[in-house]
Amino acid sequence: MAITIGRKLESDYANPLGMLSDCHRRIEKFLNLLLAVTKQAQGKELNDEYHTAFATALRYFREGAPKHTRDEEDSLFPRMRQAAGQQALQVLARLEELQQDHAVADAGHHTVEVLGSRWLAEGHLTPADTQALTQALERLHALYQRHIVIEDTEVFPLAGRILMPEEIHALAHEMAARRGVRLDAQMLLALQTTNQ
Repeated sequence: MAITIGRKLESDYANPLGMLSDCHRRIEKFLNLLLAVTKQAQGKELNDEYHTAFATALRYFREGAPKHTRDEEDSLFPRMRQAAGQQALQVLARLEELQQDHAVADAGHHTVEVLGSRWLAEGHLTPADTQALTQALERLHALYQRHIVIEDTEVFPLAGRILMPEEIHALAHEMAARRGVRLDAQMLLALQTTNQ
């Protein structure tokens, strides 16, 4: 199984809604990787390639994915709720469901983190732990399939229609700050130009 990590995505801070969608591609990629390695290795010792890939995917869900959740729950969703008119109410009603999905996903990721870290540290998993890990990953896979479609096809396009350029600009700044990135003058100009 060839494993590719780190494919460059399309968007930058000039297009924060595109960045959120790009994050979904990372979530799908890393979740599929965790599931494939778990099903193929069945709790046995991982070769170097699988060990590195599995550790990288776990780290993404430990460090990167929570920032994506904060981007949505703390920066995007509140702005959408304030900006929305009557036409957006149906989609906005789904924001509560999406936030509940985040809580369910957090619990699933905790299970994956505990069992996955044990596998990496000890070199193997018991059959019961392997089954628990597989089931947790499959539940996450099913949740994200539905969740991502709603966000990519309904929520993000709506945000692009109802948020003012200055709100998109603020969203980009908050996303950058969560990642310790300071937007340079060229990026700020691109952001202002894109959102006019």
